[in-house]
Amino acid sequence: MNPLQVLVGASLPLMLALLSFATSAQNAPPPREGTWIARDFGFHTGEVMPELRIHYTTVGAPSGEPVLILHGTTGSGAGMLGPTFGGELFGPGQALDANKYFIILPDAIGTGKTSKPSDGMRAKFPKYNYDDMVQAQYRLVTEGLGIKRLRLVLGNSMGGMHTWLWGVKYPDFMDALVPMASMPSEMSGRNWIMRKLLIESIRRDPEWMEGNYTRQPRGFQLASVFFGFGTNGGNQGLYKAAPTRDRADALVNQRLNGPFTADANDHLYQWDASRDYNVAPMLERINASLLVINSADDERNPPELGVMEKELKRIRNARLYLVPGNENTFGHGTTGQARFWKAQVEELMRTAGRR
Repeated sequence: MNPLQVLVGASLPLMLALLSFATSAQNAPPPREGTWIARDFGFHTGEVMPELRIHYTTVGAPSGEPVLILHGTTGSGAGMLGPTFGGELFGPGQALDANKYFIILPDAIGTGKTSKPSDGMRAKFPKYNYDDMVQAQYRLVTEGLGIKRLRLVLGNSMGGMHTWLWGVKYPDFMDALVPMASMPSEMSGRNWIMRKLLIESIRRDPEWMEGNYTRQPRGFQLASVFFGFGTNGGNQGLYKAAPTRDRADALVNQRLNGPFTADANDHLYQWDASRDYNVAPMLERINASLLVINSADDERNPPELGVMEKELKRIRNARLYLVPGNENTFGHGTTGQARFWKAQVEELMRTAGRR
């Protein structure tokens, strides 16, 4: 199928992602979109949706070894096709060559084209958490796509936390795990404080109206820009981008005045979904080969806390790769650039045993 055929009917963000991927990963199989309906989906709250729509993108033939790639908060599966991520991984001869592997890129609950509050239910949408999101991914993979084993689960940021959950909830379902820009411990410190402030900035905005707003709350974009600068970019990276006050002002104004199409309810649910995340008590369940990839300048998961070194001692066949921070890294956003760690993943794929 010609990549242009795949683009017909796609949304503008997806079209841009697919075109970018087609350009950066020449001769890779074209991406394909799909939607599967999970019927009578039960949430941890006891709520049940008769039909939960789960959207996904795949690259490669279903006969290839299955690889599950999980996106970050507010992202989407198709967003992982960009030149700095999929363009560095899925092309011929690359670490996750889509001519060899069947790449599965789902949209998590509440994001992309998967069921979400802004579809119509607004604040009546079930209060999902990360366990629900991973359960939906598992049902898509097993029931929707008929896959019995994964070669790899790899995720970034929220997707990294989902990867930890895959390791403890379904320990014999995959050969290898690569959680990135994440920790297995519960939300705490700066990571949760900043999330809590973003959540409360939406809830306390008079224009939010308990989720029944007629237009997006005007403070929502400001809060999102504030959160982005406070938890992403890296100290050296931001200083390189804004070495003077005028440059810093220009960068802030650019983001405040730029296009902003996000939905407040969707974002509130997405950030709040991490509220009860905590894999640490269950780490001994992990059986897969584990490669943890974090960055030294990650604002949300600072390595100086020593959490990762302590927890990894409890896991068989686990190691940590810490990307050094410098003026060319991006703090929490560093792992979104596959060039920093693709060699380590390539080595893992060569050496991880098949269960």
